[in-house]
This record gives sequence, structure tokens and C-alpha cells, in this order.
Amino acid sequence: MAVTLTELIIGDEPEAWEAAGFSVDGDRTTLGSVQVRFAPGRERGVHRWTLAGLDDGFTGDLDGLATTAAPNPPTSDPAIVEHPNGTVALDHLVVATPDLDRSIGALEAAGLEARRTREAGTADAPRRQVFFWLGEPILELVGPPEPRGDGPATIWGLACTVADIDATAAELGDRVGRVKDAVQSGRRITTLRHRDLDISVPIAFMSAHVPAGASDG
Repeated sequence: MAVTLTELIIGDEPEAWEAAGFSVDGDRTTLGSVQVRFAPGRERGVHRWTLAGLDDGFTGDLDGLATTAAPNPPTSDPAIVEHPNGTVALDHLVVATPDLDRSIGALEAAGLEARRTREAGTADAPRRQVFFWLGEPILELVGPPEPRGDGPATIWGLACTVADIDATAAELGDRVGRVKDAVQSGRRITTLRHRDLDISVPIAFMSAHVPAGASDG
């Protein structure tokens, strides 16, 4: 059974996310197939995730990532939530680690499968990205090619797919930066000024995926 991300718990006030153009219902919102639950008053940032389809025997911690194991993936699609900022899905979440091999080992032992590796960063500060599918979103694991410490892995940031990146930028105004080309061919990106809104998680908005070959001409 494929491992699927079903929920994130974030230590922010719901009103902060409303100010960023997300539709919030009580203490929750939905980003595509992923539920987001807000738990203000606890630690900041993404401090827990729920994964369905983990291997039997999983104990609740994935290389430092506090994890709730759901018995099965959802049997029906979640209700579609329309966000004023145009978000239609959680594109990917970024997990930072000081020790890539250790984190890859922990994720693979739990049933996730590394699909692709990409070298990034600079000559002075090389970074390596390893990608896993988590159902609809992608897990982007980022760290140095060689271990630099023994700290835990942490969920660093989120990227949302939007229907129209220019409309998102117009809706959010000075709450986002300049729209520019993304690393992924044919896609564009803008970043939320999250600290100005008292949101503890870096968030980017991206245009939709481009089918293979569609950006060549």
C-alpha cells in the first residue's frame, strides 16, 4: 500500500492563514487531498503529520518527524475547498535533514520509496534533494551530500499549486514576492511573506505542473 499524507498539524492561528487567502473552517483548512489542522498555543511550525499506509510495526517517529499512523488512506475524495488565493492542492512539502542517508533509511524502512535525486545548492554549499510521493503531494527531502550533525529531520516549508499564479499575486498584493520562473521547467512561483502574517511555515505558491513536452515549444 502506498504511503499517503492525510493531515498536517500546524501551530498557527487560523486567522493568520485566512489573511493569506486560505479558506478556514474553525481550526481547519484543506489543501487538495490534505487536511490542515491548526493548534495555536503549541509549538510553532508543522509539528505533526498523519500518514496512511505505513508498514506494520511503525512506532510514531520518523527520524524526528512526529507521525500519526492512520490505518488506511481515505476512501473518498475530500470536499473541494475554494481558496481566495487560488490554491487547488498541496504541491510538495520540504523536509530538511542534516543527514540524508539516515533520513532516507528511516523513510524507506517505513514504506516510502525514493523516486528521484537532484543535486542543488552551490559549490560552497552543496545540497541534495531526494523526492518521494506521498499520494497527491511530493515530499522533497533536502540536506547536505555528507552528514552535518545528528539533529532530527524537520518539516521546513510547504508549496501550494494554484490555478492562476498571476491571479494569486494580484489577490495577495504585497503579501507575496515577485512572480518568477520556478526550478521546474514551465512553472512559475511566488513566495508568501509569511512572517508578516505571523505564519510560522514558509509557503510558496506555484503554477500547475506542465505535461512533459508542453513547455518545449
